[in-house]
Amino acid sequence: MNKTYRNLIISMLVVSLIFIWAGSIVTKEDNLKSKIGQMLIVGFRGLEVDSDSSITKAINDLNLGGVILFDYDVPSKGEIKRNITDPEQTKELIKNLKSASPSLFVAVDSEGGLINRLKDKYGFTNIPSAENMGLEDPDQTKEHALFLGNQLRELGFNVNFAPVVDVNVNPENPVIGGIQRSFSEDPEVVTAHASSFISGLNENNIISAIKHFPGHGSSEDDSHLGLVDITNTYQTEELIPYREIINSGYNDMVMTAHVMNTNIDADYPATMSPNFLQNILREELGFNGVIVSDDMQMGAITEHFGFEEAIIKSINAGCDLLIISNNGGEYSEEDYYRAVDIIFNAVMSGEIDIETINNSYNRIMELKKRYSLTN
Repeated sequence: MNKTYRNLIISMLVVSLIFIWAGSIVTKEDNLKSKIGQMLIVGFRGLEVDSDSSITKAINDLNLGGVILFDYDVPSKGEIKRNITDPEQTKELIKNLKSASPSLFVAVDSEGGLINRLKDKYGFTNIPSAENMGLEDPDQTKEHALFLGNQLRELGFNVNFAPVVDVNVNPENPVIGGIQRSFSEDPEVVTAHASSFISGLNENNIISAIKHFPGHGSSEDDSHLGLVDITNTYQTEELIPYREIINSGYNDMVMTAHVMNTNIDADYPATMSPNFLQNILREELGFNGVIVSDDMQMGAITEHFGFEEAIIKSINAGCDLLIISNNGGEYSEEDYYRAVDIIFNAVMSGEIDIETINNSYNRIMELKKRYSLTN
């Protein structure tokens, strides 16, 4: 073999190795971004979707973990139709969303009473508020939840961000007690009814999410509007429903609250605080399921923290899923893409450990497998 030919062969091998190495890097980056996409549940506008819809493209581009549906578009003050007008339309919408990703979380807020996206006026059947259910026997609460769960399952939903397990410490609370979202001022009653509610959903293969950790029942303000400080109002018994429900084996979802308790964390609300999510929820209470943030576009977050800071802090604190509802002050579909890029770049820079992403992804996929959303 002459020298020229040998050098040509060596050059070709080097080029081939470079292509293999570069391809490996791209594959790893794509795999990481795919895992990050699973960590987002997003809101969008649209009564119907097809392969050309922006949300369908986002589901495919980002491998989104889920979507959340609303009946009212807050940014336009209702001038733009959102997602829900009647049962048949909603069922068709969900079917087409799942055609883009069969394992998609399709979520809704359907607690009963005033907090319910599936309203009677659209042709759905609502159930009583938590406060009214709390006056009945827990077995009756299960019957209500069985009915609701069946309705959700028939429509195609697989996640309900309910029940509320906030203890009604402050009955005048504008976001909990004042609108009948708490089962009771007695944490044991809350535990009994919430457990029955969860059971009714689960029997219909609906994933539940107990909320709002560590407890929003003593607050005097609404975290949709701004940061809420519960330092001087929080009661230790507000953790009792979480402790008892988790001890009974619960491992679906826990939703965080954007509330400050400076006795626990002087700088950040629970959603962004490892003291709350790691030290208390994971270690002290032993929760092994999926931690989902409340909406990252609520006033409590947007008015006090930048989008990038809030996302990175929340993931490092322990959130596995982030809700980007696009149903607050502004509407921007680019926020889905921005969020994935923020998380990816934070991993690349070492600000987020890759094992944090892997652990969240594994918890999400385990939950989806347990409810037969994926193999």
